[in-house]
Amino acid sequence: MKLRVLGVLSVMALLIVIITSNAILSSASRELTQELQINRAASLNRLAQVAFDAASTGETGQLQTEMDRYSGLYGEGVLIRLQQGTLRAGGLSEDRPDVRDSVARANLNLNDTTLAPLQPFGPSSEVISRSFGSASQVLGEAVLEVNLDAARQKLRERWIVVGLAAAALAAALLLGAAGVTRWVLRPVNRLNAAVTELEATGRTGRLPEDGPPELRELSRSFTAMAQTVSNSLDSQRQLIADTSHELRNPVGALRLRIDLLQLELKTAREHDAAAGVLAELERVEEILDGVLKLAAAEHRASEDSARGPLGTTSRAAQAPLDPYPVLQEESERSGPAAQRSGASILLEDPPAPAVHIACSAAELAQMVGELLNNAIKYAPGAHISVAARARQSMVAIEVSDDGPGLSADERTAATGRFWRSPAHRTTSGTGLGMTIVDKLAAANGGRLVLAEASPHGLIARLEFPGAADVPGRLPGPFAGPEQVVPRG
Repeated sequence: MKLRVLGVLSVMALLIVIITSNAILSSASRELTQELQINRAASLNRLAQVAFDAASTGETGQLQTEMDRYSGLYGEGVLIRLQQGTLRAGGLSEDRPDVRDSVARANLNLNDTTLAPLQPFGPSSEVISRSFGSASQVLGEAVLEVNLDAARQKLRERWIVVGLAAAALAAALLLGAAGVTRWVLRPVNRLNAAVTELEATGRTGRLPEDGPPELRELSRSFTAMAQTVSNSLDSQRQLIADTSHELRNPVGALRLRIDLLQLELKTAREHDAAAGVLAELERVEEILDGVLKLAAAEHRASEDSARGPLGTTSRAAQAPLDPYPVLQEESERSGPAAQRSGASILLEDPPAPAVHIACSAAELAQMVGELLNNAIKYAPGAHISVAARARQSMVAIEVSDDGPGLSADERTAATGRFWRSPAHRTTSGTGLGMTIVDKLAAANGGRLVLAEASPHGLIARLEFPGAADVPGRLPGPFAGPEQVVPRG
C-alpha cells in the first residue's frame, strides 16, 4: 500500500513539476523571440527607409555605408535589391534558398518579419524581409539576416536554471510525498499490527492517536473495541478458572461422602457401584485440574504478549536457562509411571556446547511433564526418547516415541480443546494436555510442533529461539506459519 500511495503522489508531483517547467520555458522562449523580433524589425525598417531614399535619388553610396556599418556592428548580413542593382553586406547572398524565397515574397509585397519561436538548439540564423516603395509600386526588397546564437545562449542558460530549480522542486515534492505517505500510513500499519496481535493474544496496547483526523478517530474506536474484547476474554477465562476452582470444594466434599459411604456398604455389588461412582468423580477432578491449568496457561500467554508495545514480549527479561537439568528431572520423575506401562525413557546426552533458552524453568518442567505423560499414556510399551538439540539459531526440546503415533489428518484436527484421537477413546484423558503445552510454549516465545517419527510413532518438539536471539524477532524458522498440533 505504501508503494501504491507513494507512486501516485510521486507521479502527481512530477506532473506538476513538468507542467510548471514547461510553462516557464515556453514563456522565456516567447519573451526572447519577441524581444529579438522587435529589435530586428526596427533595424530592417530603418534600412528599408534608407533604401527607399536611395531608390528615389539613385544614389546608393550612403545606403551601402549604412549596410556595412550595421553588419560590422551586429555581425549580421543585409541584402537590398534595387532597380539599379543588388547591394550586399556581411556576406549575405541570394544564392541561399531562404534568402531567395524571402526576396520573392517581398517582391510580391508580402512582408515577413516574424521569427519562429526560439529553441535551445537549431540553426544559427534566420532571415526576415520586407518590401519598400510607393503605394502603387514596389521599388525594392530588403532582407536581413538575424543571428540567433546570442538569444539561444540566453535561452539555454534559462533552461539550465529552470532545470535545476525543477530538480530541486521535484526532490522537495517527493520528500513531501514520502512524508505524507508515512504520516497517513503509520496509523494504518499500527492498526494492522494491533489487529494481528489482538487475533493472536486477545489483547493489544493503546494505539497512538496521530495521522489524519479520520484515522485518529479510527484508532480511538479500535482501542475501545480492543479493550472491550480483552475484558470479555479475561472475564471468560476468569469465569472458567473461578468456576473450576469453586467446583473443587463440592467435589472434594462428595469424595469424602463416597468414602464414608463405602464404609457402610456390605455386598460386592454395592462396592462395585461405589467404585464406578468414584471413577467418574476422579474423571471430573481430572477435567477440573486440566481446565485450571489451561486457564492459567492462557492467562500467562496473553499476559506475556501484553507487557510490551505492539509485537514485542517480555522474553528478554527471562534469565537464560539450560534446559537439560529440567529434562533430567522430569525423566526421572516419570520413570515409575513408564515402568508400570511397560515403556522406557531414554534421556540423550546433553548437547556440546550447552544450549540456553529464555524460558521459565517451572513452565518448561510442566511442558516436558505433559509430553512425557502423553507418550506413556498413549504409547504403552514404547521406547521414549528425550533430547535437547541446537538447530542453527533455535533450540529444540524433543520427546519422541515409537508408538502408533497420529495420522496427518489427526495431527491437523488435534488443535482443538478436548480433542482426542478416535483410537484413544477408551484411554482416560481430558484432551487438554497438548493445548496447555502449546499455550505455555507461546508464552515463552516458542511453539509446539508435532511430526511423524520414523518408521512409526510421534515426535513432540518444543522449539525456542536461542537465548542470544531473544531480544529481537523470532529467527527464520518462526517467521512463517506452521501447523502446531496438540495431542490430547
